[in-house]
Amino acid sequence: MNRSFFSVSGLSALMILLTLQSTGAEDPVFSGPQPGEKLPSFKVTGVRGEFKEKEVDFIGLAEGKPVVLFFFHEYTRLTFGLARTLTRIYTSKKAEKGLRVALVFLSDDPAEKMKWAQKIQKYFPEDVLLGVSRDGREGPGAYGLNRKVTLTLLVGKAGKATASFALIQPALNQGILDAIASVIGEKAPTLKEIQATERAEMQKMRELNQRRKPQRGGAGRGGDAELNALLRGLINKQATEAEVKEAALKIEKYVDGKEAARKDLARRVTSIVNSGRVASYGTPAAQKVIRGWAKKYDKSTQEPRRRSESPRKKEKSL
Repeated sequence: MNRSFFSVSGLSALMILLTLQSTGAEDPVFSGPQPGEKLPSFKVTGVRGEFKEKEVDFIGLAEGKPVVLFFFHEYTRLTFGLARTLTRIYTSKKAEKGLRVALVFLSDDPAEKMKWAQKIQKYFPEDVLLGVSRDGREGPGAYGLNRKVTLTLLVGKAGKATASFALIQPALNQGILDAIASVIGEKAPTLKEIQATERAEMQKMRELNQRRKPQRGGAGRGGDAELNALLRGLINKQATEAEVKEAALKIEKYVDGKEAARKDLARRVTSIVNSGRVASYGTPAAQKVIRGWAKKYDKSTQEPRRRSESPRKKEKSL
């Protein structure tokens, strides 16, 4: 999997899953043990740490303590976005409450999947068990997993399932949060609280990456650094119309009187519009702003030249 899958721009995909709402299917979809049913022992090959390339029985290791189990049937941005969000919330700080979390990768080629898993292990907290299934793409037979779903998420305690989620389009919802919180005796955070945390985390990562990049004073190949930061606020897919309007005003104020910055903005928005990919940038409100700027600033890049050609008229007007 390409490393950019987990980049900051890729990380913005995490925000999508935080706002997706569950849509009712015509028929319920099931995968894995249902609430009240036993969580049978099964074997995986450990990916890292003390269990690296060793046989591991996760259920046995848990010893009846609260567990969260992810079975990966497909490998998508939303699948990993959900897993990363939940593992950041419910590991390390919750380990003292006995919570055990495992990610199980299903594949018809376990050896190849092991190589891949060892490359992506750094994206998950160290106290999360990563394992490659020893039972192929079908997973442990006793679990009755559904290959037609993208991710099976199981929550359990005392060796039994307390909640089961068969996710076709993985998206974080309050039911998942409540189910995990219940097995460790805590009040579940709300989606809004997690969304705020994720936004803060994304901002920190952006700032860190920005500091690592060489800063440019003008609109060179990397563009105007401050304009870059302002534009990210504009095209945030989670921004409200009011936030988009505020971001647009800040950008217009910033480029006012800065010929290089204005030309940089004109170049960017014109390129986006001409590419036919405006719909990929931010919300409809942001897309409307981009189209407007493409018309406004592309024409205005010649304005300084016209003013310089008639300085005497300008002096009279003053």
